Amino acid sequence: MLSTIFKAYDVRGIYPTEINDETTYKIGKAFVSFLKCKEVIVGYDMRISSPKLSKAFINGVNDSGADAIDIGMVSTDALYFASGFLKRPGVMLTASHNPKEYNGIKFCKENAVPINEDTGLNEIKTIIEKNNYKSSDKKGKITKKDIMEDYAKHTLEFIDLNKIKKLRIAVDSGNGMAGKIVPLAYKNLPIEIIPLYFELDGTFPNHPADPSRKENLKQLQIAVKEKKCDFGMAFDGDADRIFFIDENANIINSSLMSCLIIKNILEKHKNEKIIYNLVCSRIVPDTIKKYGGQPIKERVGHSFIKQTMKKINAIFGCENSAHYYFRDNFNADSGLIASLIVAEIVSKEDKKLSELLKEFQKYSTLEETNFKVDNKKSKLKKIEEFYKGKNPKKMSKLDGLSVEFDEWWFNVRPSNTEPLLRLNLEANSRDLMEEKRKELASITEHS
Repeated sequence: MLSTIFKAYDVRGIYPTEINDETTYKIGKAFVSFLKCKEVIVGYDMRISSPKLSKAFINGVNDSGADAIDIGMVSTDALYFASGFLKRPGVMLTASHNPKEYNGIKFCKENAVPINEDTGLNEIKTIIEKNNYKSSDKKGKITKKDIMEDYAKHTLEFIDLNKIKKLRIAVDSGNGMAGKIVPLAYKNLPIEIIPLYFELDGTFPNHPADPSRKENLKQLQIAVKEKKCDFGMAFDGDADRIFFIDENANIINSSLMSCLIIKNILEKHKNEKIIYNLVCSRIVPDTIKKYGGQPIKERVGHSFIKQTMKKINAIFGCENSAHYYFRDNFNADSGLIASLIVAEIVSKEDKKLSELLKEFQKYSTLEETNFKVDNKKSKLKKIEEFYKGKNPKKMSKLDGLSVEFDEWWFNVRPSNTEPLLRLNLEANSRDLMEEKRKELASITEHS
């Protein structure tokens, strides 16, 4: 079962058949054995199984002789903050945007340094398989600590409070953790929040807490129009990702939102390095260069972004999946900080969000598309061979296969967990984008 739940970046599975109290207890013991740490911060989300799993993890930590700092029910970005603020390793019991029957664990070393399969997850798994836990004569203790007020205060340091004007913003929490942290951060701002589904409820009675799917944004779109909001925001279940819609209720591509934030950052901080992942729109590196920054391309995945940010001291990082990373937030992602920065931009520019984004609407971008395949490796090889003969400007295997031409580009990369190839594609025109989408679909779907 361990092979089923240990993924590339975290642990995740269905409760209680795949991930349960006993397994989580062992993971807690193995985490302490791996890090040889004396204290671990533990947070959990609003899922029905999360308090039980948190307790099991803490028991494992304590039985290995380490103390647990129990920060209770928090958002994932608040857990990352706690790890940096308290300079301790941390774990978050969450399955992010997955359906209600799932749960999981995200891990980090002190200062929110991520742990993935290459930097510790495989070793933690091996410790459990070999029953090779650190032995301890003493049992650790539990300390309860509330860090949410500290985190809310920290997020406000990213904006000029004097620039914030009266705005009306609809916020869809999806019954997830944003319902707890958004009121804390916005309570003293001259902003009216129109709340949708702020009640913490791990059964997700209104819609799945996955705003990357258009159907889950419908109620937010209605609220923005009916309440005449300046814009709308939707968070995923553990609130580390955020999606935006404009005042006309149009869903905004995350690459365009990244550009708006990048422009704002580089107007204040010249010549800084900014990281973007390789499936972001080409408008992202274009914007970084235009406003005097240094664009750095990186693989998809939060651990790669964070590691490179730390290594090169980048001020900001973005992914097309709506993760926004900040150097002064321990290089961690935060949906809440991104929301406050956008509120500041709309306030000080005194323009509609749709107007502010026009500058970046240059390319036609295909939303990430999945193709089910029997053999990911052979299909990738077939696509590579086909486009090699088309004289591309550039081919790269940094993450899957990226191919660039003058007027269009694409990336195809294998899913870590499913028999899928994920396609991202962009072209200088909608017709060319559609033509190339069909071309790639034909190659991928036919043997």
